Parts: sequence; C-alpha cells; structure tokens
Amino acid sequence: MIARRLILALCVAILVSGIFTYLLSRRFSKSAPAAAQLRYVATAKNLEAGQILEASNLTMVNWPVGQPLKGAFLKTEDVVGRTVMYPVAGGEPVLDRQVSAIGAGTGLSTRIPQGMRALSLKSDQVVGVAGYLLPGTRVDVLVTFHTPASPDPVTSTVLQDAQILTAGQKMQPDPDGKASTVDVVTLLVTPADAEKVVLASAQGTVHFVLRNGADHELHDDPPTQLSSLGAAVRVTPVVKAAPVKTVAAVPQGPKPYRVEVVRGDKQTMENF
Repeated sequence: MIARRLILALCVAILVSGIFTYLLSRRFSKSAPAAAQLRYVATAKNLEAGQILEASNLTMVNWPVGQPLKGAFLKTEDVVGRTVMYPVAGGEPVLDRQVSAIGAGTGLSTRIPQGMRALSLKSDQVVGVAGYLLPGTRVDVLVTFHTPASPDPVTSTVLQDAQILTAGQKMQPDPDGKASTVDVVTLLVTPADAEKVVLASAQGTVHFVLRNGADHELHDDPPTQLSSLGAAVRVTPVVKAAPVKTVAAVPQGPKPYRVEVVRGDKQTMENF
C-alpha cells in the first residue's frame, strides 16, 4: 500500500514538473526578441562574366546584422541592368566590385577600371608563349628594334606586370587550363604605358614574356644589344677585295736596224 502511494506521488510530481517546464519555455520563447537580420540582393543562379543582371536572376537572402557586407545591395533595382564582371555563384550576395558601374555599358568596357585603358597587341604562336596567354595572366612586353645610333638590333622591356584582359575574344580562361591559339591579346595598361607600347611596337617586333601571377616585382634592366650576347654571335663584316684591273698588253713591232753610214769624213748611225 505504501509502495503504491509512493509511486503515485512520484508520477504526479513528474507530471507537474513537466507541465511547468513546458509553460516556462513557451513564456520565455515569446518574450525573447528575434535576432535582427538584413536582406541582401543575391544571385538566383550561377552567372558568368559579361551577363547582364535581370530581375529573374536575383533573389533576396537573410544576413546577420552583426556581420554586414561592404558593397552589398539592399534593393534589386540598384543592381538590375548592370553587367557581371566576374563569375558569381548562385545564392551569393552581389557586391559592388563584382558588377559594372551604372551607365558603364556592356562588354569589355565594363572590366576596365577607372583611369586605366585596354590596349590590343598582335601575337602569334611563338611570341604568344605557345598559346598560354590566357585572360587573367600577367606578362612583360618586350620590343626588338633598330636604333639610329647602331645598325645592330636592340631588345628592350617597355612594359612589366601587365594583366591580360582578353585573349582573342575570350574574357575567361579555359576551365581546364588548356592552351588557346590567338593572334591578338588585350592588355590592361595606364595611359602613359599605352603610349609607350604603341610607340615601341611601331619600331619593331613585339614579344610577350609570361610571369608568375604572384610575382609583381619590377626590374630596371638596360636594353640588350647584339654585341652583349658574346663573341659566338658577333658577325664579322666581310670586306670585299678591290677588283684587279687587267691592262691589255700592247703588241710591239720588230726591232729597228741600226746601220753606220760613212759620208766622207763623217760617220752617222741610221735606224731602218
């Protein structure tokens, strides 16, 4: 009998404590304020560079107030009509640096930062580093030309650490890193560098030297002349011998006869 009462009291205590716990949790959950969130404009799907943002390509995502994103947008109308400058994954908030400026247009012009210029130069499979001049890679530009002071060719570096914007008409490298044969590459340069490269390319042949993407060191090396390559490549000028003039021999006639002539007391020599 006593055991029954104890078990009954224990069950009632458990039931009452459960009810109170449930009621208290409901009360505190209602009174706790909801975590504040921001809503940023994001992409609804994967977008490639060069695509124009439309309302159908955009969505809104929640973001914690305590971790704001610099350059993010709160309204879709602030983004519609702009061009994507770099590939963006779906669901990623759109940032100002990823899209073109308002009124910047479309195409390659949207990828040119303010104050910079895009310059196209002729290339081929040899000077184009066997097809590995891809968008995003960095190169030095060398020019081989002749100077008025010397007939020997001179090679000089006229531009260093220049970024390639496009290879041919491609603004994105091959996903597998395969080489691409192109005959024109477009570089991102300053106005002063653009003038320098155009002037130098008009004097001779342009060559591209591929750089490591993490190497941004600039070198101040003097131009290289043919004479600095060593004696093995020095060209010895060939001096032509002066032509020998041949004088034709003049035929000689027979030798004259000398005869002593005696006239009285006079003696003379006569030639016949």
